Amino acid sequence: MSETVSTRIQLGLRENWQQFTLLIIVNAFVGAMVGLERTVVPLIAEEEFGLVSRTVILSFLISFGVVKAITNLFAGRLGDKIGRRPILIVGWLFALPIPILIILAPSWGWIVFANVLLGINQGLCWSTTVIMKIDLVGPKQRGLAMGLNEFAGYLAVSLSALMTGYLAANFGIRPFPFYPGILFAILGLLLSIFFVRETRPFAQLEAQNANTSATEPDEQPSFAQILLLTSWKNKTLFSVSQAGMVNNLNDGMVWGLLPLFLIGYGLSLKQIAILAATYPGVWGLSQLFTGALSDRWGRKWLIATGMWTQAAGIGLLVIGRTFNVWLGGVVLLGFGTAMVYPTLLAAISDVAHPEWRGSAVGVYRLWRDGGYAVGALLAGLLADALGIPTAIAAIGGLTLLSGLVVAGVMRETLEK
Repeated sequence: MSETVSTRIQLGLRENWQQFTLLIIVNAFVGAMVGLERTVVPLIAEEEFGLVSRTVILSFLISFGVVKAITNLFAGRLGDKIGRRPILIVGWLFALPIPILIILAPSWGWIVFANVLLGINQGLCWSTTVIMKIDLVGPKQRGLAMGLNEFAGYLAVSLSALMTGYLAANFGIRPFPFYPGILFAILGLLLSIFFVRETRPFAQLEAQNANTSATEPDEQPSFAQILLLTSWKNKTLFSVSQAGMVNNLNDGMVWGLLPLFLIGYGLSLKQIAILAATYPGVWGLSQLFTGALSDRWGRKWLIATGMWTQAAGIGLLVIGRTFNVWLGGVVLLGFGTAMVYPTLLAAISDVAHPEWRGSAVGVYRLWRDGGYAVGALLAGLLADALGIPTAIAAIGGLTLLSGLVVAGVMRETLEK
Protein backbone atom coordinates (compact mmCIF):
# COMPACT_ATOMS: atom_id res chain seq x y z
CA MET A 1 0.00 0.00 0.00
CA SER A 2 1.33 3.42 -0.91
CA GLU A 3 2.42 5.97 1.66
CA THR A 4 -0.31 8.32 0.37
CA VAL A 5 -3.02 5.78 1.15
CA SER A 6 -1.59 4.99 4.58
CA THR A 7 -1.62 8.66 5.57
CA ARG A 8 -5.30 9.01 4.64
CA ILE A 9 -6.60 6.25 6.90
CA GLN A 10 -6.36 5.61 10.61
CA LEU A 11 -7.23 2.53 12.63
CA GLY A 12 -9.67 2.86 15.48
CA LEU A 13 -13.34 2.84 16.38
CA ARG A 14 -13.55 6.58 17.05
CA GLU A 15 -11.67 7.42 13.86
CA ASN A 16 -14.03 5.32 11.74
CA TRP A 17 -17.28 5.58 13.69
CA GLN A 18 -19.43 6.53 10.68
CA GLN A 19 -18.53 3.50 8.56
CA PHE A 20 -18.57 1.31 11.66
CA THR A 21 -22.10 2.47 12.52
CA LEU A 22 -23.23 1.90 8.95
CA LEU A 23 -21.87 -1.66 9.06
CA ILE A 24 -23.74 -2.26 12.33
CA ILE A 25 -26.98 -1.22 10.61
CA VAL A 26 -26.22 -3.46 7.62
CA ASN A 27 -25.52 -6.38 9.95
CA ALA A 28 -28.82 -5.76 11.74
CA PHE A 29 -30.58 -6.41 8.43
CA VAL A 30 -28.47 -9.56 7.98
CA GLY A 31 -29.63 -10.80 11.40
CA ALA A 32 -33.24 -9.89 10.70
CA MET A 33 -33.21 -12.26 7.70
CA VAL A 34 -32.39 -15.15 10.06
CA GLY A 35 -34.94 -14.00 12.63
CA LEU A 36 -37.72 -14.45 10.08
CA GLU A 37 -37.35 -18.22 10.53
CA ARG A 38 -36.71 -18.59 14.26
CA THR A 39 -40.30 -18.96 15.38
CA VAL A 40 -42.37 -20.05 12.41
CA VAL A 41 -40.52 -22.28 9.93
CA PRO A 42 -40.41 -25.49 12.04
CA LEU A 43 -44.16 -25.08 12.61
CA ILE A 44 -44.81 -24.69 8.86
CA ALA A 45 -43.28 -28.15 8.40
CA GLU A 46 -45.80 -29.76 10.75
CA GLU A 47 -48.91 -27.67 10.20
CA GLU A 48 -48.82 -26.98 6.45
CA PHE A 49 -46.83 -29.87 5.01
CA GLY A 50 -47.65 -32.58 7.57
CA LEU A 51 -44.06 -33.63 8.20
CA VAL A 52 -43.54 -35.97 11.14
CA SER A 53 -39.84 -36.95 11.07
CA ARG A 54 -37.76 -34.49 13.06
CA THR A 55 -34.78 -35.24 10.83
CA VAL A 56 -36.76 -34.25 7.73
CA ILE A 57 -38.11 -31.14 9.42
CA LEU A 58 -34.58 -30.08 10.35
CA SER A 59 -33.40 -30.57 6.74
CA PHE A 60 -33.88 -26.82 6.25
CA LEU A 61 -31.23 -26.22 8.92
CA ILE A 62 -28.90 -28.85 7.49
CA SER A 63 -28.98 -27.16 4.09
CA PHE A 64 -28.53 -23.75 5.71
CA GLY A 65 -25.59 -24.88 7.84
CA VAL A 66 -23.68 -26.73 5.11
CA VAL A 67 -24.03 -23.92 2.60
CA LYS A 68 -23.28 -21.15 5.08
CA ALA A 69 -20.20 -22.97 6.37
CA ILE A 70 -18.74 -23.44 2.90
CA THR A 71 -19.65 -19.89 1.87
CA ASN A 72 -17.89 -18.50 4.96
CA LEU A 73 -14.72 -20.24 3.89
CA PHE A 74 -14.68 -18.64 0.47
CA ALA A 75 -16.01 -15.28 1.67
CA GLY A 76 -12.96 -14.76 3.86
CA ARG A 77 -10.50 -15.84 1.18
CA LEU A 78 -12.14 -13.79 -1.57
CA GLY A 79 -12.30 -10.79 0.74
CA ASP A 80 -8.53 -11.01 1.17
CA LYS A 81 -8.07 -11.27 -2.60
CA ILE A 82 -10.59 -8.89 -4.21
CA GLY A 83 -11.91 -6.82 -1.32
CA ARG A 84 -14.75 -6.97 1.19
CA ARG A 85 -17.41 -4.72 -0.38
CA PRO A 86 -18.08 -6.76 -3.58
CA ILE A 87 -18.64 -9.87 -1.44
CA LEU A 88 -21.14 -7.99 0.72
CA ILE A 89 -23.13 -6.79 -2.29
CA VAL A 90 -23.29 -10.25 -3.88
CA GLY A 91 -24.51 -11.67 -0.56
CA TRP A 92 -27.47 -9.30 -0.54
CA LEU A 93 -28.42 -10.28 -4.10
CA PHE A 94 -28.89 -13.85 -2.86
CA ALA A 95 -31.20 -12.57 -0.09
CA LEU A 96 -33.79 -11.01 -2.39
CA PRO A 97 -35.69 -14.23 -3.37
CA ILE A 98 -35.71 -15.81 0.12
CA PRO A 99 -38.96 -14.41 1.63
CA ILE A 100 -40.76 -14.78 -1.70
CA LEU A 101 -39.82 -18.46 -1.94
CA ILE A 102 -41.10 -19.11 1.60
CA ILE A 103 -44.32 -17.20 0.96
CA LEU A 104 -45.08 -19.09 -2.28
CA ALA A 105 -43.66 -22.51 -1.34
CA PRO A 106 -45.98 -25.34 -2.51
CA SER A 107 -43.73 -28.00 -0.93
CA TRP A 108 -41.10 -28.37 1.78
CA GLY A 109 -38.37 -28.53 -0.87
CA TRP A 110 -38.94 -24.84 -1.61
CA ILE A 111 -38.27 -24.01 2.06
CA VAL A 112 -35.07 -26.06 1.97
CA PHE A 113 -33.94 -24.23 -1.19
CA ALA A 114 -34.74 -20.86 0.40
CA ASN A 115 -32.40 -21.86 3.22
CA VAL A 116 -29.66 -22.68 0.73
CA LEU A 117 -29.93 -19.07 -0.44
CA LEU A 118 -30.10 -17.89 3.19
CA GLY A 119 -26.88 -19.79 3.92
CA ILE A 120 -25.13 -18.02 1.03
CA ASN A 121 -26.52 -14.65 2.13
CA GLN A 122 -25.41 -15.13 5.74
CA GLY A 123 -22.04 -16.59 4.81
CA LEU A 124 -21.17 -13.70 2.52
CA CYS A 125 -22.78 -10.79 4.38
CA TRP A 126 -22.20 -11.65 8.04
CA SER A 127 -18.63 -12.84 7.46
CA THR A 128 -17.85 -9.71 5.49
CA THR A 129 -19.29 -7.26 8.02
CA VAL A 130 -17.29 -9.02 10.75
CA ILE A 131 -14.05 -8.73 8.81
CA MET A 132 -14.74 -5.11 7.82
CA LYS A 133 -15.24 -4.06 11.43
CA ILE A 134 -12.04 -5.83 12.48
CA ASP A 135 -10.27 -3.98 9.65
CA LEU A 136 -11.53 -0.59 10.83
CA VAL A 137 -10.78 -0.78 14.55
CA GLY A 138 -7.32 -2.34 14.52
CA PRO A 139 -5.86 -4.60 17.24
CA LYS A 140 -6.80 -2.73 20.44
CA GLN A 141 -10.61 -2.90 20.36
CA ARG A 142 -11.39 -6.18 18.63
CA GLY A 143 -13.52 -7.54 21.45
CA LEU A 144 -15.58 -4.36 21.61
CA ALA A 145 -15.96 -4.32 17.82
CA MET A 146 -17.16 -7.91 17.74
CA GLY A 147 -19.48 -7.29 20.66
CA LEU A 148 -21.10 -4.38 18.84
CA ASN A 149 -21.33 -6.38 15.61
CA GLU A 150 -22.95 -9.41 17.22
CA PHE A 151 -25.15 -7.19 19.40
CA ALA A 152 -26.68 -5.61 16.31
CA GLY A 153 -27.05 -8.89 14.45
CA TYR A 154 -28.63 -10.90 17.24
CA LEU A 155 -30.80 -8.13 18.62
CA ALA A 156 -32.22 -7.96 15.09
CA VAL A 157 -32.66 -11.76 15.12
CA SER A 158 -34.60 -11.38 18.38
CA LEU A 159 -36.87 -8.57 17.22
CA SER A 160 -37.52 -10.28 13.91
CA ALA A 161 -38.36 -13.58 15.64
CA LEU A 162 -40.74 -11.78 18.00
CA MET A 163 -42.38 -9.92 15.13
CA THR A 164 -42.90 -13.04 13.01
CA GLY A 165 -44.35 -14.91 15.99
CA TYR A 166 -46.91 -12.20 16.65
CA LEU A 167 -47.76 -11.86 12.95
CA ALA A 168 -48.22 -15.64 12.78
CA ALA A 169 -50.43 -15.66 15.89
CA ASN A 170 -52.67 -12.92 14.49
CA PHE A 171 -52.65 -13.54 10.73
CA GLY A 172 -51.47 -17.13 10.21
CA ILE A 173 -48.03 -18.66 9.72
CA ARG A 174 -47.97 -17.66 6.02
CA PRO A 175 -47.61 -15.28 4.22
CA PHE A 176 -47.67 -12.22 6.54
CA PRO A 177 -44.69 -13.08 8.80
CA PHE A 178 -42.36 -13.06 5.79
CA TYR A 179 -43.34 -9.81 4.07
CA PRO A 180 -40.87 -7.75 6.17
CA GLY A 181 -38.05 -9.91 4.80
CA ILE A 182 -38.51 -8.35 1.37
CA LEU A 183 -37.88 -4.91 2.87
CA PHE A 184 -34.87 -6.12 4.90
CA ALA A 185 -33.17 -7.52 1.79
CA ILE A 186 -33.78 -4.42 -0.32
CA LEU A 187 -32.52 -2.01 2.36
CA GLY A 188 -29.43 -4.12 3.05
CA LEU A 189 -28.56 -4.21 -0.65
CA LEU A 190 -29.06 -0.46 -1.19
CA LEU A 191 -26.95 0.51 1.83
CA SER A 192 -24.16 -1.82 0.70
CA ILE A 193 -24.14 -0.48 -2.86
CA PHE A 194 -24.37 3.24 -2.18
CA PHE A 195 -22.85 3.87 1.27
CA VAL A 196 -20.46 1.10 2.41
CA ARG A 197 -16.79 1.68 1.54
CA GLU A 198 -14.01 -0.85 1.04
CA THR A 199 -11.97 -1.62 4.19
CA ARG A 200 -9.16 -3.82 2.90
CA PRO A 201 -6.69 -0.88 2.94
CA PHE A 202 -7.13 -0.74 6.73
CA ALA A 203 -6.01 -4.38 7.03
CA GLN A 204 -3.04 -3.60 4.78
CA LEU A 205 -2.08 -0.68 7.02
CA GLU A 206 -2.28 -2.87 10.10
CA ALA A 207 -0.14 -5.48 8.36
CA GLN A 208 2.55 -2.84 7.77
CA ASN A 209 2.53 -2.04 11.48
CA ALA A 210 2.15 -5.61 12.69
CA ASN A 211 4.42 -6.82 15.44
CA THR A 212 7.02 -9.24 14.14
CA SER A 213 5.93 -11.77 16.76
CA ALA A 214 2.58 -12.33 15.02
CA THR A 215 1.95 -15.77 13.58
CA GLU A 216 4.00 -16.24 10.37
CA PRO A 217 4.06 -12.56 9.39
CA ASP A 218 6.88 -12.77 6.87
CA GLU A 219 5.05 -14.68 4.17
CA GLN A 220 1.50 -15.32 3.04
CA PRO A 221 0.61 -18.95 3.81
CA SER A 222 -1.37 -20.93 1.27
CA PHE A 223 -5.07 -21.50 1.70
CA ALA A 224 -4.40 -25.15 2.58
CA GLN A 225 -1.91 -24.07 5.26
CA ILE A 226 -4.40 -21.63 6.77
CA LEU A 227 -7.08 -24.34 6.76
CA LEU A 228 -4.82 -26.79 8.60
CA LEU A 229 -3.47 -24.14 10.98
CA THR A 230 -6.90 -22.88 12.02
CA SER A 231 -8.53 -26.32 12.15
CA TRP A 232 -5.90 -28.38 13.93
CA LYS A 233 -2.20 -27.50 13.88
CA ASN A 234 -2.50 -24.43 16.10
CA LYS A 235 -4.11 -25.80 19.25
CA THR A 236 -5.50 -22.42 20.29
CA LEU A 237 -7.17 -21.93 16.91
CA PHE A 238 -8.43 -25.53 17.11
CA SER A 239 -9.94 -24.82 20.54
CA VAL A 240 -11.67 -21.73 19.17
CA SER A 241 -12.97 -23.56 16.08
CA GLN A 242 -14.42 -26.50 18.02
CA ALA A 243 -16.07 -24.16 20.53
CA GLY A 244 -17.63 -22.19 17.69
CA MET A 245 -18.91 -25.39 16.11
CA VAL A 246 -20.50 -26.63 19.34
CA ASN A 247 -21.96 -23.19 20.03
CA ASN A 248 -23.84 -23.22 16.73
CA LEU A 249 -24.67 -26.89 17.19
CA ASN A 250 -26.71 -25.97 20.25
CA ASP A 251 -28.07 -22.85 18.53
CA GLY A 252 -29.32 -25.04 15.67
CA MET A 253 -31.00 -27.32 18.20
CA VAL A 254 -32.80 -24.33 19.76
CA TRP A 255 -33.82 -23.00 16.35
CA GLY A 256 -35.14 -26.29 15.00
CA LEU A 257 -36.36 -28.28 18.01
CA LEU A 258 -37.35 -25.80 20.71
CA PRO A 259 -40.59 -24.59 19.02
CA LEU A 260 -41.66 -28.22 18.50
CA PHE A 261 -40.68 -29.11 22.08
CA LEU A 262 -42.64 -26.20 23.55
CA ILE A 263 -45.75 -26.61 21.43
CA GLY A 264 -45.87 -30.20 22.70
CA TYR A 265 -46.41 -28.76 26.19
CA GLY A 266 -49.31 -26.64 24.98
CA LEU A 267 -47.60 -23.24 24.77
CA SER A 268 -49.21 -20.68 22.49
CA LEU A 269 -47.49 -19.16 19.46
CA LYS A 270 -47.08 -15.88 21.35
CA GLN A 271 -45.39 -17.62 24.28
CA ILE A 272 -43.10 -19.52 21.92
CA ALA A 273 -42.29 -16.24 20.15
CA ILE A 274 -41.31 -14.65 23.48
CA LEU A 275 -38.94 -17.52 24.31
CA ALA A 276 -37.57 -17.65 20.75
CA ALA A 277 -36.90 -13.91 20.89
CA THR A 278 -35.55 -13.76 24.47
CA TYR A 279 -32.63 -16.07 23.71
CA PRO A 280 -31.07 -14.00 20.87
CA GLY A 281 -32.22 -10.81 22.62
CA VAL A 282 -30.18 -11.57 25.76
CA TRP A 283 -27.39 -12.82 23.51
CA GLY A 284 -27.39 -9.60 21.50
CA LEU A 285 -27.68 -7.10 24.36
CA SER A 286 -25.11 -8.84 26.57
CA GLN A 287 -22.50 -8.68 23.83
CA LEU A 288 -22.34 -4.92 24.32
CA PHE A 289 -20.49 -5.76 27.55
CA THR A 290 -18.91 -9.18 27.01
CA GLY A 291 -16.99 -8.20 23.89
CA ALA A 292 -15.39 -5.22 25.63
CA LEU A 293 -14.86 -7.33 28.76
CA SER A 294 -12.71 -9.76 26.76
CA ASP A 295 -10.43 -6.83 25.86
CA ARG A 296 -9.78 -6.32 29.59
CA TRP A 297 -10.02 -9.79 31.15
CA GLY A 298 -8.83 -11.98 28.30
CA ARG A 299 -10.41 -14.51 25.97
CA LYS A 300 -9.84 -18.04 27.30
CA TRP A 301 -11.84 -18.16 30.52
CA LEU A 302 -14.67 -16.06 29.15
CA ILE A 303 -15.08 -18.66 26.39
CA ALA A 304 -14.85 -21.68 28.72
CA THR A 305 -17.25 -20.18 31.28
CA GLY A 306 -19.63 -19.17 28.51
CA MET A 307 -19.83 -22.74 27.21
CA TRP A 308 -20.59 -24.02 30.71
CA THR A 309 -23.27 -21.35 31.16
CA GLN A 310 -24.87 -22.44 27.89
CA ALA A 311 -24.88 -26.05 29.12
CA ALA A 312 -26.66 -24.96 32.33
CA GLY A 313 -29.31 -23.12 30.29
CA ILE A 314 -29.90 -26.16 28.10
CA GLY A 315 -30.29 -28.24 31.26
CA LEU A 316 -33.08 -25.93 32.44
CA LEU A 317 -34.84 -26.33 29.09
CA VAL A 318 -34.85 -30.11 29.54
CA ILE A 319 -36.07 -30.23 33.15
CA GLY A 320 -38.44 -27.27 32.94
CA ARG A 321 -42.20 -27.72 32.92
CA THR A 322 -43.33 -24.10 33.28
CA PHE A 323 -42.92 -20.97 31.17
CA ASN A 324 -40.80 -19.22 33.81
CA VAL A 325 -38.28 -22.08 34.05
CA TRP A 326 -37.96 -22.20 30.27
CA LEU A 327 -37.53 -18.42 30.27
CA GLY A 328 -34.68 -18.81 32.76
CA GLY A 329 -33.14 -21.45 30.51
CA VAL A 330 -33.13 -19.26 27.41
CA VAL A 331 -31.77 -16.30 29.42
CA LEU A 332 -28.85 -18.41 30.65
CA LEU A 333 -28.30 -19.81 27.17
CA GLY A 334 -28.31 -16.32 25.67
CA PHE A 335 -25.91 -14.92 28.25
CA GLY A 336 -23.51 -17.85 27.88
CA THR A 337 -23.55 -17.42 24.11
CA ALA A 338 -22.83 -13.70 24.50
CA MET A 339 -19.73 -14.56 26.55
CA VAL A 340 -18.51 -16.86 23.80
CA TYR A 341 -19.50 -15.42 20.43
CA PRO A 342 -17.59 -12.12 20.11
CA THR A 343 -14.71 -13.48 22.17
CA LEU A 344 -14.09 -16.35 19.74
CA LEU A 345 -13.87 -13.92 16.81
CA ALA A 346 -11.54 -11.65 18.76
CA ALA A 347 -9.30 -14.62 19.66
CA ILE A 348 -9.03 -15.65 16.00
CA SER A 349 -8.05 -12.08 15.12
CA ASP A 350 -5.47 -12.01 17.92
CA VAL A 351 -3.63 -15.01 16.47
CA ALA A 352 -4.02 -14.59 12.70
CA HIS A 353 -1.80 -12.12 10.84
CA PRO A 354 -3.69 -9.22 9.21
CA GLU A 355 -2.68 -10.30 5.70
CA TRP A 356 -4.51 -13.64 6.04
CA ARG A 357 -6.91 -12.84 8.87
CA GLY A 358 -9.94 -12.84 6.54
CA SER A 359 -9.08 -16.37 5.44
CA ALA A 360 -8.60 -17.54 9.03
CA VAL A 361 -11.94 -16.03 10.05
CA GLY A 362 -13.48 -17.83 7.07
CA VAL A 363 -12.05 -21.19 8.20
CA TYR A 364 -13.27 -20.59 11.75
CA ARG A 365 -16.72 -19.74 10.46
CA LEU A 366 -16.65 -22.87 8.28
CA TRP A 367 -16.40 -24.96 11.44
CA ARG A 368 -18.67 -22.74 13.48
CA ASP A 369 -21.56 -22.70 11.04
CA GLY A 370 -20.99 -26.32 10.14
CA GLY A 371 -22.34 -26.77 13.65
CA TYR A 372 -25.80 -25.90 12.34
CA ALA A 373 -25.72 -28.87 9.99
CA VAL A 374 -24.17 -31.24 12.51
CA GLY A 375 -26.53 -30.09 15.24
CA ALA A 376 -29.62 -30.35 13.08
CA LEU A 377 -28.71 -33.84 11.89
CA LEU A 378 -27.72 -35.08 15.36
CA ALA A 379 -30.72 -33.49 17.07
CA GLY A 380 -33.11 -34.81 14.42
CA LEU A 381 -31.81 -38.38 14.61
CA LEU A 382 -31.82 -38.39 18.42
CA ALA A 383 -35.28 -36.84 18.57
CA ASP A 384 -36.68 -39.44 16.19
CA ALA A 385 -35.03 -42.31 18.05
CA LEU A 386 -35.21 -41.22 21.70
CA GLY A 387 -37.44 -38.16 21.87
CA ILE A 388 -36.86 -34.41 21.85
CA PRO A 389 -35.88 -34.08 25.57
CA THR A 390 -33.08 -36.64 25.14
CA ALA A 391 -31.85 -34.85 22.02
CA ILE A 392 -31.72 -31.52 23.86
CA ALA A 393 -29.91 -33.08 26.84
CA ALA A 394 -27.28 -34.67 24.57
CA ILE A 395 -26.54 -31.32 22.96
CA GLY A 396 -26.12 -29.82 26.44
CA GLY A 397 -23.59 -32.52 27.32
CA LEU A 398 -21.53 -31.75 24.22
CA THR A 399 -21.57 -28.06 25.12
CA LEU A 400 -20.21 -28.83 28.60
CA LEU A 401 -17.45 -30.98 27.07
CA SER A 402 -16.48 -28.23 24.63
CA GLY A 403 -15.86 -25.85 27.52
CA LEU A 404 -13.55 -28.42 29.10
CA VAL A 405 -11.57 -28.61 25.83
CA VAL A 406 -11.11 -24.83 25.85
CA ALA A 407 -10.01 -24.89 29.51
CA GLY A 408 -7.48 -27.65 28.86
CA VAL A 409 -6.03 -26.76 25.45
CA MET A 410 -6.42 -23.07 24.60
CA ARG A 411 -3.79 -20.47 25.55
CA GLU A 412 -4.69 -16.90 26.36
CA THR A 413 -4.44 -14.78 23.20
CA LEU A 414 -4.90 -11.25 24.56
CA GLU A 415 -1.64 -9.36 24.87
CA LYS A 416 -1.81 -7.05 27.88
